[in-house]
Amino acid sequence: MNVLLGVTGGIAVYKSCELVRGLREEGHEVTVVMTQAATRFVTPLTFATLSGRKVGTGLFDDGDPEIDHIRLARWPDLVVIAPATAQTLARLAHGMADDLLSTVVLASERSVPIVLAPAMNTAMWENPLVQQNLERLVATERFHVVPPVEKTLACGETGVGGLAEEALILAAIRRLTAG
Repeated sequence: MNVLLGVTGGIAVYKSCELVRGLREEGHEVTVVMTQAATRFVTPLTFATLSGRKVGTGLFDDGDPEIDHIRLARWPDLVVIAPATAQTLARLAHGMADDLLSTVVLASERSVPIVLAPAMNTAMWENPLVQQNLERLVATERFHVVPPVEKTLACGETGVGGLAEEALILAAIRRLTAG
């Protein structure tokens, strides 16, 4: 199965590296698309090495036609966004296509399921606007959420907002792709 992994700019980006490894171990081909903010935490080279494929980071990556948002949008059988930040949830919920990841998601086939694994500070996660954006996405029946977990967050606070463990995300993918 072809899995497009969207990686957005939160401290939990490092956990997405293990998710790539887990997806590959389960036999999936993985292409990673990173937001610019995500590249501040982990370099594209790390994901390219783990996935064995070129990583997309921008709409106009050096004019390279190989990172074409329509080609990328037609490639996956499944899209996973982990971590999914509040910013990314808002972009998708409101149809914004202002970076490579949001453009690829919006241009992807409607039959392609999208797994969201949100990660953010507890106050952000509990914000009614974030919850409304999430509800709006789930209402399309295309988006499936692996909710964040309670833990001590990078900011030092304890609460719900930590990226779900790799095993939970992989289990959600297996449920979606079974049969």
